Amino acid sequence: MLRENTKIISGGLKTADLVITALSFLAAYAIRGAIPELPALRPFSEYSFLLIFILPLWAGLLRYYGAYGTMRTKSLTQTLVPVLKGSSAAVIVLMTLLYAFKLEYVSRALIIIFFVVNSALLLAFKASVLFLTRYLRTKGYNFRTMIIVGTGRRALEFARFIEEHKQWGVHVLGFVSVGKNDEPGPAPAPERVLGEVEGLDRLITTVQVDEVVFVVTRKLLDRIEGPVMACEQVGIKASIVMDLYRHKIAAMQMGEFAGRPVMTFNPVATHERGVLLKRALDVVFSALVLLLVSPFFLFASIGVKLTSPGPVFFRQERCGKNGRRFKVLKFRTMIEDADQALASLKHLNEMSGPVFKSRNDPRVTSFGRLLRKYSIDELPQFVNVLKGDMSIVGPRPPLPSEISQYDLAQRRRLSVKPGITCLWQVNGRNKIGFTDWVRLDLEYIDKWSFWLDLKIILKTVPAVLRGTGI
Repeated sequence: MLRENTKIISGGLKTADLVITALSFLAAYAIRGAIPELPALRPFSEYSFLLIFILPLWAGLLRYYGAYGTMRTKSLTQTLVPVLKGSSAAVIVLMTLLYAFKLEYVSRALIIIFFVVNSALLLAFKASVLFLTRYLRTKGYNFRTMIIVGTGRRALEFARFIEEHKQWGVHVLGFVSVGKNDEPGPAPAPERVLGEVEGLDRLITTVQVDEVVFVVTRKLLDRIEGPVMACEQVGIKASIVMDLYRHKIAAMQMGEFAGRPVMTFNPVATHERGVLLKRALDVVFSALVLLLVSPFFLFASIGVKLTSPGPVFFRQERCGKNGRRFKVLKFRTMIEDADQALASLKHLNEMSGPVFKSRNDPRVTSFGRLLRKYSIDELPQFVNVLKGDMSIVGPRPPLPSEISQYDLAQRRRLSVKPGITCLWQVNGRNKIGFTDWVRLDLEYIDKWSFWLDLKIILKTVPAVLRGTGI
C-alpha cells in the first residue's frame, strides 16, 4: 500500500545485488585458491563464464522469493528471509546444472564458499539499507504524506498504528469526515479534521498529499466512489481499508477471480509450501508404513477370516474435506452387517455427541478387539492416504449421519482433510468426550504447521503401543 518510487528503488537494489554477487564470486575464487590443503584451481578465466548463468539465476530467484519492492513497512525478518531463500534456491540450481553438464573441474568447495560469502554480503547489505532508511525517516527525510477519510474508531486506530511506526516515514496530515453517519465512538481533535468528503477533490489539489486512505464502514462505501475517482483523476494513490466484517477466525485475502478483484475470507490458514510438504510426507510415510507392516496385513487377514465369516476388509462411507464422500478402508473387527444392529445398541454408547463408542460393543469379535487395541485395524487407511482422500494427521473422518447432527462450529472440522491421527489421539484418545474431541480438532486446524504434524506422529507411536484403543 505504501510504495514510493518502487521501480527506481527496486532497480537500484537489483543492480547492487548483482554487483555484490559478482564480487562474491571473485572473493570466493580468491579464498578457495588460498587454501593450500585443496588442489590448485585453474585460471579464473576458465570459471568466469559461470557468471553468465549465476547473475540472471540469482536475480530471478531473489525476485521470485520477494526480495525486492518496498521495504518501508517490512520487519528485519521479512526483509532478510526472502534473500536467504532466493540465494539458497539459486545455489541448489547451480549445483544441479554443474552436475547435469558434467563440469567436474568446477570446485564444489568454490561454489560453497561463494554461497556463504554471497549470502552474508547480501544479508548485510539488505539489513544496512533497511536500518539506514529507517534512521532517515525518523529524522524527517524520505517521508510520505497521507490523508485518512473517516473519523470513527477504526480510522483513529489506523492513524495511531501509522504514527507508532515512525520508521515507516508516513505523516498523517489529518482526517476527512464522511458526515454524521460515520462510525460512532471517539472522534479526532477538531483541528485535525480537514473537511468533509464532498470537498476531498478540492483538498487534494490544495495540500501536498501522496496517498488517501479510506477507513469507513461498509454502509458508507457508496459515498466514497466519487472521492476515489477524484484521486484517480488527480493521480494520487487511493487505498481502502477492507476490515468490513468482524471475523474471529477467518483471515481476509485480496486476490482476483477471472480477472475480477475479489475479497476472500479464509477460515483455514493457507501455507502453500507447508501443504506441499504435508502431501509429500503423506505419500512417503504411507508407502513406507505399508511396506514395513505388510506382515501384519497377512496376520490380520488370516485372523479375521478364521474368527468370523465375512470379508477381510470393511469399507464404510465417510466424509472428507468439505463433505466429500469416500470409502474408508479398515480391517473388519465386527460381525458381518454390524451396521444394521447399531440402532438397537444406542444405550451402550459411552461418548457424548453424535459419535458411537462402546467398550462392550457386542458386535466386535474377539480377534477384532485385539486389532482395535493396538490400532492394527486402522493400517489399511494408509491406502486412503496414498489415494489423497485422507492425510496422516487430521480430524477423524465422520459418518454422514454424524455430520447431520453437527452445529455450524463443529462442521469446521470438515475444512481440512481427515486423518488417521490428530491431537485427540495423543491427548486422551477414547477417554475424552466429543466436546473436547472437537475442541482439539479445531485447535489443530487453527495452529497447523508441518512441524505440528511431525510432533503428533511422533507422539502417536507410544499412544498406540500402550494399547488404549477400543
